[in-house]
Amino acid sequence: MPFTEPGTFTTRPTLQGTFGMSASTHWLATAAAQSVLERGGNAFDAAVAAGFVLHVVEPHLNGPGGDLTGVFATAGNPSEPVVLMGQGRAPAAATREHFLAEGLELVPGSGALAAAVPAAVDAWLLLLRDHGSWELADVLDYAAGYARDGHPVLAQVGRTIGQVSRLFQEHWPTSAQLWMPQGRPPAEGELIKNPAYADVLRRLAEAGEGAGTREERIEAARREWSTGFVATAAADFAAKPHRHSSGTDHAGVIAESDFAASEAGYEPAVTFDFRGYTIAKTGAWGQGPALLQTLAILDGFPDEYLDPSTELGVHTILEAQKLAIADREAYYGDSHVPLDYLLSEEYAARRREAITPLASHEFRPGQVPGHSPFVPPLRTEYVPPALAGEDSAGGDGTGEPTVSPTGETRGDTCHVDVVDRWGNMVSVTPSGGWLQSSPTIPELGFCLGTRLQMTWLEDGAPSTLQAGKRPRTTLTPTLVLKDGQPVAALGSPGGDQQDQWQLLYLLRTIVGGYTPQQAIDAPAFHTTSLPGSFWPRTWTPGGAVVEDRLGDGIIEALAERGHVITRAGDWALGRLSAVVRDPRTGVLMAAANPRGAQGYAAGR
Repeated sequence: MPFTEPGTFTTRPTLQGTFGMSASTHWLATAAAQSVLERGGNAFDAAVAAGFVLHVVEPHLNGPGGDLTGVFATAGNPSEPVVLMGQGRAPAAATREHFLAEGLELVPGSGALAAAVPAAVDAWLLLLRDHGSWELADVLDYAAGYARDGHPVLAQVGRTIGQVSRLFQEHWPTSAQLWMPQGRPPAEGELIKNPAYADVLRRLAEAGEGAGTREERIEAARREWSTGFVATAAADFAAKPHRHSSGTDHAGVIAESDFAASEAGYEPAVTFDFRGYTIAKTGAWGQGPALLQTLAILDGFPDEYLDPSTELGVHTILEAQKLAIADREAYYGDSHVPLDYLLSEEYAARRREAITPLASHEFRPGQVPGHSPFVPPLRTEYVPPALAGEDSAGGDGTGEPTVSPTGETRGDTCHVDVVDRWGNMVSVTPSGGWLQSSPTIPELGFCLGTRLQMTWLEDGAPSTLQAGKRPRTTLTPTLVLKDGQPVAALGSPGGDQQDQWQLLYLLRTIVGGYTPQQAIDAPAFHTTSLPGSFWPRTWTPGGAVVEDRLGDGIIEALAERGHVITRAGDWALGRLSAVVRDPRTGVLMAAANPRGAQGYAAGR
């Protein structure tokens, strides 16, 4: 059976050129990145400029108080993919004993008690220092201008603020002052400003004035971030008790010393070879290797089992993902993870045998010699005791973003990809520090993130909350190489769905021969038969969320196989963007997602 041919219609063309390509989840970030390329900057200068713009124009999806992960390859060393590690660690006082003593069963989904040390800004500065060419002030100028002078706000920003407006007005007055200055959520297209954050950017740029080299000036800005006014303001503000998603008030535990003790860095990528391509991801302190495990399972099937547009393909892909993600929960964390074994051909073959013609409704981690799999609490619903009887539940997470009235968020993230004419290629997924994460720090114009909600308070899990450890993040950009050359950078927002949607892109482009835009436009789906990474960490046994464009016949056949189907609409799932380079010709390509009507690619 041949792989399903792509449709003749695409929502926009796959861009082609030879100079440079940028793609992101917001057109202003893409435009900023492309502007940097046009003015002589490289892919790293462009990505950093876009990243700071995303803080301003998608504040409901990421912020300076959040985190990021990236994966890149340089023109000078193209065969070695490198991970940009911008995931902050748990503060020294963030222990499971403290949270349990506060009467909590889960790490809250909103409120500063759930804050890891912010690492996104430090990671962007590190990337610029080591691989960029521009001065920091020039890179920050785009974001500073939008923060100072305003930008037309997205409709979704206003809707997000509307969903948490009661929380802001009753419990988080500093957030209401920044995001509802007229006493209401901003309307689509209304200019919104963030002068406090513009001032933060100005002070970071000025921190290095007088230093000898460009690198020293950027390093001075990093010190200002981690040991200066930002750390002081954030720690002082977080220490004041405030409302959390638990319905109870708590003080944060993050301290100035936590900022100074945590910094971004680089790590070797974890890779897996699939059908002649090398897929590069983060280590198992992120969920990235679960995508590699899924590919290892699928690699043993004929092509017709890998087609995301057929009943057989969708079923096989969903079942493989369930197995890999169960291993994610059972074994992944900021500690020794037996990835060599989990990615081995022997283990993949055993996991492949577990796939039957019927959908599994079970949580099925594999058996790894010398390790006991952690089985998390498998709740289909959860309401904290303090909110029992109140209307406080979040959405089903079928799309993105999803925010509950108490502020917790599932899957809110941004993404940016850039490739330049020299062959530098970078993919970065920034997230956390959403405007609805915790109360706004008035001196800074942003809030702390809530990445610690990815940890468990149960003892003995590989991702149990522990001071100084990184929470197992969902942020998972992808770099693809062929014959020792980077050929694609891609990623998506979407929490637990990020790699599920990227997998569909990889199968359609590598196996099916789709163009980037054809792959992004094609119907998407994902499983919810997994313990969610976001509060309240529930699951839907056998759950499968599908776009209606898969077709009634396929969807009905999947239900007959036992999948618990949720129809999401025609264009609801996935927020992918991608850039591509053909090393043989130097031709560059880019594509971006039409869903949500804000992602764009640009290039020439």
